[in-house]
Amino acid sequence: MFEAIAKVRPNRLLLIADGPRPSKAGEGKACEQVREIVSRVDWPCEVYTNFADTNLGCQERIISGLNWVFSLVEEAIILEDDCLPVPSFFPFCRELLERYRGDSRIAAISGTNLVEQHLNTDSSYFFSQLGGIWGWATWRTEWQRYDRHMEKWPELKRAKALSEVFESSKTVAFWTRIFDDMYENNGRNTWDYQWIYTHLKNNGLTIVPRVNLVTNIGFGQGSTHTSTVDPRLTPPVTAIPFPLIHPPDFIPLRSVDRHFQNLFAEPLRQKVSRKVRRLARSLSS
Repeated sequence: MFEAIAKVRPNRLLLIADGPRPSKAGEGKACEQVREIVSRVDWPCEVYTNFADTNLGCQERIISGLNWVFSLVEEAIILEDDCLPVPSFFPFCRELLERYRGDSRIAAISGTNLVEQHLNTDSSYFFSQLGGIWGWATWRTEWQRYDRHMEKWPELKRAKALSEVFESSKTVAFWTRIFDDMYENNGRNTWDYQWIYTHLKNNGLTIVPRVNLVTNIGFGQGSTHTSTVDPRLTPPVTAIPFPLIHPPDFIPLRSVDRHFQNLFAEPLRQKVSRKVRRLARSLSS
């Protein structure tokens, strides 16, 4: 990932790193190796670092890291260590950061498209109610809206607000379970569901490219969170052509979002099904 960044030679680079988990042998050395790799900046560049001495965990490290980023800059392109972009991802984000700067309708710009096969548009990108975070960009003004603790969720749930957002009762039920869990369990050491919640609450849209610009290389053995390889989540990447063709409207493509939603919902259904099967076996034994 750092090699991909080095190819575009940004003039400002902000590096965030968590500390090693005490329970994981060898992580201290691995953290040192990563910090050494990202220090190899051999082009003119302002480099800022925010390296944690101890392990903060996924939620606190990402949130505190992005708070730090947006205390220094007005807008940023964000890549986690397992997100490998094609070179055109960077000018794609840069152009759209400038185009939609100050437009509160747009919450973020994503580099990932997992539903390209369902898309039928001549535009270079479309608007989504869900979007993605495997390579993305946003502005300080949008990050400042981030609702970590989801304080208004019980009120929105009582008002059946999600039923006004999604037409499918299954989708409403899915996100209700997710947001209940995030609200009741202090986010469960994650930050991204709260980001989606913030978008939905504020009716914010995410820009998604017509083709996939980022591949997630963090699947499989040795991964922190995603040990199972799912080919639907690792589609090939394609360079996006320029000049960009902008959509003629701001209408989110809900038909495409439904396919994206299924990528979220199916693993959860499979997990529940496995639990039911295990319970049935235990009761019959």
